[in-house]
Amino acid sequence: MTELQRLLRAYDEHCAAGRACALATVVDVAGSAYRRPGARMLVTADGLLTGSISGGCLEGDARRRARHCLESGQPQLITYDSTDPDDDLQFGAALGCQGVVQILLEPLDFSSADNALELLRAWADEAVAPAVMATVFSQAGAAAPARLGERLLLQADGRVRGTLAPASPLYNTIMADARAALAAGRPATHSYAAGPGTVQVSLEILRPPLRLRVFGAGNDVQPLVRLAAGLGWRVEVADGRPALAQPARFPEAQVVRVLPIAQLPSLPLDDSYAVLMSHNYHYDLAVLQHLLAAPPPYIGLLGPRKKYEHLLAELCETNSAAAELLRPCLHSPVGLNLGAETPEEIALSIVAEIQAVAAGRSGGFLRDSPLPIHAPLHRVGEAVASTPVAAVCSR
Repeated sequence: MTELQRLLRAYDEHCAAGRACALATVVDVAGSAYRRPGARMLVTADGLLTGSISGGCLEGDARRRARHCLESGQPQLITYDSTDPDDDLQFGAALGCQGVVQILLEPLDFSSADNALELLRAWADEAVAPAVMATVFSQAGAAAPARLGERLLLQADGRVRGTLAPASPLYNTIMADARAALAAGRPATHSYAAGPGTVQVSLEILRPPLRLRVFGAGNDVQPLVRLAAGLGWRVEVADGRPALAQPARFPEAQVVRVLPIAQLPSLPLDDSYAVLMSHNYHYDLAVLQHLLAAPPPYIGLLGPRKKYEHLLAELCETNSAAAELLRPCLHSPVGLNLGAETPEEIALSIVAEIQAVAAGRSGGFLRDSPLPIHAPLHRVGEAVASTPVAAVCSR
């Protein structure tokens, strides 16, 4: 289950119980921070928390501020600054991250179909393509052209929902920047000036859960399915053996299907990641032949390197371009080099490799990487000044 799914489930429970709640969202980060823009936490008036906005250091302070937010009925922006590590450790939130984190805290109106979580639900119910959530999180000046907490959801098919009115002087500009962010797949923070007022807007890229197809339904596939589903991935299991391809054996999978070799050509091809764990040479060969028509971003092949070499040689006999088509996406032996032995360890190495490929990372030790852990946030325009608050670390 993804964090968003947990938030929506908790939100529905609070709504049914008439339990007022506020949403805390990381909207901007400068420097280092544990969570990135888009991290969310739901807070009830009595202090119940769902989700997270940090490694535990900010949650307690946000809980206290949420009560005031619910009492006032007004959103507020909270800025935590740990760029001076000495001051932060002595007086601040004790983050130790040497970064600035901005949190938008807002009461949720259960009656609004366009509150933050309802907009996210509108996307998540389908979640087959990325979308952009544009959120006004800071304003300055008496005549700011948009209000704190106003937002738009732009989906890949062009549908738009939200609370920012089309009559707003910034509507068309924000929409143009949202379309550009969606096309580039790159989140950003924009500052807009309109007369004497200025606002900042977070453009968050919403990404659908990774889709994984596992060809094979043996016992060693079960921990892989559990681990992948636990990350919120949408998992499908296929095998030609009816005795193994049983939904009861893979309760976490969205789809479990019996798929003999003869029926493989009927399987629709899409951008699902693929892992071949059938332990059957001929089945793996048939799957690879089918995937050659539209190779996915990732194909993991269980087994020794010699098996891959034999499969590739046989594929090239009927398709001379097979090697060139498979080279960018085929990983064999499958998984990161973790020294895995047990099915659970092998599942971990496979899932870790898939995550690295999906994120465009090498999968090595972070200590050896010259790159930052997170890509820096793209900024356009001058930031609106915000006074940092003091917070006591409370986990």
